[in-house]
Amino acid sequence: MKKLTFLPIALAAFFSILLIESCSKSSSPTPAKTTIGTALYDTLGGTTLVADPTHAGAMIEKGRLSIRNVIDSTIFVIAADSKINGHFTVLLSEVTKGDLSGYTDLSENLTTFVSGATGAKDFIYIGLNMHDAHDPAVNPRINGKATNADFDAFVADLVTGANKNKVPSGIINSLGKIVESLRTTVVQM
Repeated sequence: MKKLTFLPIALAAFFSILLIESCSKSSSPTPAKTTIGTALYDTLGGTTLVADPTHAGAMIEKGRLSIRNVIDSTIFVIAADSKINGHFTVLLSEVTKGDLSGYTDLSENLTTFVSGATGAKDFIYIGLNMHDAHDPAVNPRINGKATNADFDAFVADLVTGANKNKVPSGIINSLGKIVESLRTTVVQM
């Protein structure tokens, strides 16, 4: 199994779909299904290996690549969204200075979480639990606690990111169910 260490997460609202209640399997989200017996991860491309367009010579599972593309697009949408980008001043400051390490870590962590949450078997997210990831007293990369309005803005940005990658509406709806199930833990105001 591939394991990644947690690196501080910068996008509080964005994390809402991507972080788990705790690191134990018992509280991990049940993989989303698109049809009986078909994991959402398989619908997104599954374990078929393809060339990784951002890492020359490397291969990546097609499902993971699809998820990473949506995550990366959504990060950029959120960065431009004045309704919620104030939560992510640490990350935005780093990127403005040319330091992409936080962005790279964020993309990798979120891709790992969503891969597992959608049914991938080879990736385990081992980061902060949902509540702590969204609490600036615990996670100094977050600027302020999320409100319901912030969460709604995040959902809209996620849909925009998915649409930029031509994700079918049925898959977006499946992801939406995962996102909405996390609202009460993410929203802390």
